Amino acid sequence: MREQTVWQFSDDRGQLSSAERRPTRVLAYVQAGATLWDQGIRPSAIFGSGHDDPVVPDIAKTGSLPLAEVAYIGAGTTLDAQTLLSAEPDLVVAVSYGGGQVYGIAPETAKHLEEHVPVVVIDVGQGRTLAEIGDRFALLARSLGAEEPAAAIEELEAARDRLRALTAGPDRPRVLALSPAGQEQAHLAGPRMWPELRVLAELGVGLVEPADGSGANWSTVGWPEAAALRPAVLLADIRVNATPLSELRTNVEWAAIERTARVVAWNPEPVCSARAHARFLESVADALEG
Repeated sequence: MREQTVWQFSDDRGQLSSAERRPTRVLAYVQAGATLWDQGIRPSAIFGSGHDDPVVPDIAKTGSLPLAEVAYIGAGTTLDAQTLLSAEPDLVVAVSYGGGQVYGIAPETAKHLEEHVPVVVIDVGQGRTLAEIGDRFALLARSLGAEEPAAAIEELEAARDRLRALTAGPDRPRVLALSPAGQEQAHLAGPRMWPELRVLAELGVGLVEPADGSGANWSTVGWPEAAALRPAVLLADIRVNATPLSELRTNVEWAAIERTARVVAWNPEPVCSARAHARFLESVADALEG
């Protein structure tokens, strides 16, 4: 009698997904797909969130994904169950920011989707460290038969060591993370609320803690207030829902920031692989050295 192979994975909702064979056609939220790609899994298709363009993926989130080979099936209100299932997935990998709510897919759509295909949800919220998030994706990748190269782990450790060395002295440059929100204001990031920023703080980077705002993750201020913080390094949100930096060239306060600060591209929805994380840490280290 032929032996049957059964695939199983328990996600961050405590929900066990299973299949009669290991899934090979993975449909993933763009952040999850980019992370799994670095860990050796090629998603067959990706989808975005309500913040994303329904036709073109946000390249700030796609990491090293070969976009010419991986289909993008849409985002936001274009994502009904029929559209998601049109990719013919045998596994859907989504993310959550807590509470088990599938991010980027309407609750009723997600419920209907799970009636047809296994759905694995990884929690990428502020309750977890970036390492914990990466470990969950790595465990999923291993269940699917792949693993991130050891060289990527070594690259990450080297990047962490470099940042520790650069921030070992008493005079630490001021580092500010923000998301541009038009010509009048900016959203300043609370470092404790973002896993990747918490890593920087743990490695000794002197992150600016903005005053509390109306939101949990951001404090919205005018550009004069942002410029008055005088950061030496600025981590600027480059997602499509943030104002492009090129549109701020005529803004006096932004020009003042650019004259005195090194600007580093920042994606608040980071690819959670060791390789992508190492590249981000290296970009911050390059700015600090400069």
